[in-house]
Formats: sequence, C-alpha cells, structure tokens
Amino acid sequence: MTEAVPAMSYEAARQALQDVVVQLEGGAATLEESLTLWERGEELAGICQQWLDGARARLDAARPPGSDPVA
Repeated sequence: MTEAVPAMSYEAARQALQDVVVQLEGGAATLEESLTLWERGEELAGICQQWLDGARARLDAARPPGSDPVA
C-alpha cells in the first residue's frame, strides 16, 4: 500500500511551519489563537515528515542491495 502524497509541497509546508513558529514566538496571539497555531504547526510538521520519509524510502529503494546506508 502506497501512502498518499501530501497536497502541499515540502517547501511550502516548511515555509508555513516557519511562519507559524514566528507567530508563536512573537507572543502576541491569544491563548485560543496560539492553540490553533500549534495545531496547524503539528499538521505542517506531519506533512514535512511524510515528504522526508518518502524521500528516504526512494533513496533506500535506489541503493543497491547490501550497500551501506548514507549516514
């Protein structure tokens, strides 16, 4: 079973996550806004992780059997 590709690119998700972090670190958001931002950040981090996991799987599949993994 192949996992679905996220609708957002890695680069877009990473930038959006950076924007969320900046907003949270700014400290101007209300508690409710901060919670919403945190939840969005978790979602964006998950999208980034999906892309990274997919990239690792592609690299592993391209590596010849018995070769050492890239550290």
